[in-house]
Amino acid sequence: MTSDKTTNYPMQRFSVAPMLDWTDRHCRYFHRLLSGQTLLYTEMITTGAILFGKGNYLAYSQQEQPVALQLGGSDPQALAECAKRAEELGYNEVNLNAGCPSDRVQNGRFGACLMAEPELVADCIKAMKSAVSIPVTVKTRIGIDDSDSYEFLQRFIQIVSEQGGCDNFTLHARKAWLSGLSPKENREIPPLDYPRVYQVKQDFPHLTVSINGGIKTLDEAKAHLMHVDGVMMGREAYQNPGILAEVDRELFGTRTDAPDVVSVIEAMYPYIEHELSQGTYLGHITRHMLGIFQGIPGARQFRRHLSENAHKAGADVEVLRQALTFVTGKNS
Repeated sequence: MTSDKTTNYPMQRFSVAPMLDWTDRHCRYFHRLLSGQTLLYTEMITTGAILFGKGNYLAYSQQEQPVALQLGGSDPQALAECAKRAEELGYNEVNLNAGCPSDRVQNGRFGACLMAEPELVADCIKAMKSAVSIPVTVKTRIGIDDSDSYEFLQRFIQIVSEQGGCDNFTLHARKAWLSGLSPKENREIPPLDYPRVYQVKQDFPHLTVSINGGIKTLDEAKAHLMHVDGVMMGREAYQNPGILAEVDRELFGTRTDAPDVVSVIEAMYPYIEHELSQGTYLGHITRHMLGIFQGIPGARQFRRHLSENAHKAGADVEVLRQALTFVTGKNS
């Protein structure tokens, strides 16, 4: 399903944002079948989970690559150790979360509150860069609370890039309110300010700057790419994953046709059967596929069939095959 490159664009040209509870390994495997070039991110994983948790939080499939690990943390040594493990496992990039505004994240002294401590962020980046040879990047906001001037953002970028050695930033083009708004509200209520992100690229032309926030179409992505190096799409890519089928051709200039989304669903069957044999529930995989047929006749019945049946005990790939018949009109 992947395509050959015709132009040597950087990985960051287009990416799917790290989204908690959404961009897990099943989601990324599915997205990779739709786009061979898009850079995929893990959910934010804390250093504590990786270093002390009982689960294998860094597990992923090689078929997901290129894939980046997003870390949550603020201890340079812990971050360096996690980055080292990620590189050993073959991750293509390590990204530090300096943009999540949730209370839980703030209590752990990471996420958006780190914007107030650029010297600490610089120390974290420097420690990680000393431990690995893969890119170490930062995802952040354009401000926090009343610290939302361009000068505040400029100072943050300058300190993290000059003292920490970070040369790659993804900027969510909204400020974050650290109290008073939920994470969901923080994705919707603070106004978008794309020109501020463009200004960062103008003022720091040597840095790789990507933009995130409210981007819904590939035409919008192309417009942003006139000003910055990369576009990160979040909720739209998840809720309407069919858009990813056009990315390789539209944004990376690949020669091959976009993959047929029905064929992509069918290509998931072997993966699903393997995962079921390992104890994974069908619904944990198919929940990421619900929006794939947006705007196509039968899409509603496809979603309903999966929603009603994929979580039942013993549900297997036959549930997905049956759901597909509502779109294709063919009996399984």
